[in-house]
Amino acid sequence: MTEKILVTGSAGFIGFHVCKKLLSRNYEVIGIDNVNNYYDINLKKSRLQVLDKYSSKNKNSWIFCKGSLEDSSFLNNIFKKYSPSIVINLAAQAGVRYSITNPKSYIDSNIVGFSNILEFCRSKKVKHLIYASSSSVYGGNTKLPFSENDPVNHPVSLYAATKKANELLAHSYSNLYNISATGLRFFTVYGPWGRPDMAPMIFAKSIYEDIPLKIFNKGKMQRDFTYIEDVVEAIFKLIKKPAISDINFKTNNPNPSTSWAPHRILNIGNNETIELLDFIEILERLIGRKAIKNYLPMQKGDVVKTWADTNLMQSYIGFKPYTNIEDGLVKF
Repeated sequence: MTEKILVTGSAGFIGFHVCKKLLSRNYEVIGIDNVNNYYDINLKKSRLQVLDKYSSKNKNSWIFCKGSLEDSSFLNNIFKKYSPSIVINLAAQAGVRYSITNPKSYIDSNIVGFSNILEFCRSKKVKHLIYASSSSVYGGNTKLPFSENDPVNHPVSLYAATKKANELLAHSYSNLYNISATGLRFFTVYGPWGRPDMAPMIFAKSIYEDIPLKIFNKGKMQRDFTYIEDVVEAIFKLIKKPAISDINFKTNNPNPSTSWAPHRILNIGNNETIELLDFIEILERLIGRKAIKNYLPMQKGDVVKTWADTNLMQSYIGFKPYTNIEDGLVKF
């Protein structure tokens, strides 16, 4: 065993794949998840079953504890009992549109829960916190591709606002308590075991079942789709590279992606933007059926385009996502 790593949201899409990777590399992994019903809990339970089987050769390598980040006593017991040296926080209330009608769940999980994680990272002297942010923080920005050096002060959804708040909270803790923290802005992650509330799964299921696709903004949308294995590889490389103070940081011309504190922000994307109608066309070809298209206006909280500038990620960890959309959708 090398190090104990706590992965929150371990029954979720990205968390599941991260845990699988870590277990394959002989890390001791403590997974926590509240297994809520935002989407089918049977999918989450199935992911956990895979992890149980994956670690069956060495049962001490995988420990799962059910609980919520908002429960500070639960978290205290986890940190006290297992003393993780690295925390990968992937737990959150997800979904842009859901945040419009259920704002409290986002405040509870994404703000209160994340602040609890920060507090225990401080008190238990965790060496490195890696946490999920989102491309949603770019909000109303129209300058493309989105760069970590761009200002992100105009979120268009509550979900985006909570992720921006996470970045601010993490920076404050890094500054005050010298916590090494790395925030990752994920761009539309997809792949096997993916979330059923996201476009790839919704569209594929609808095509198979001849259900009309709801295509917002009349199809004039673009997304930087990022394959899950590329995301996991980036996270894995970051484990051994905790954020450090930027000695070249200029307070009179601040760079949003770094700091005098040990805090860093990185885009995790594919550096390629795909037209939504092209994405649907690839799915149609792979499935062998035509989609029934229902064109609708733009929805509140949505953005027209996402596109990640990944130069910083490449220079920082020497990795560039390599899975193109066609290969990724075949695996999906």
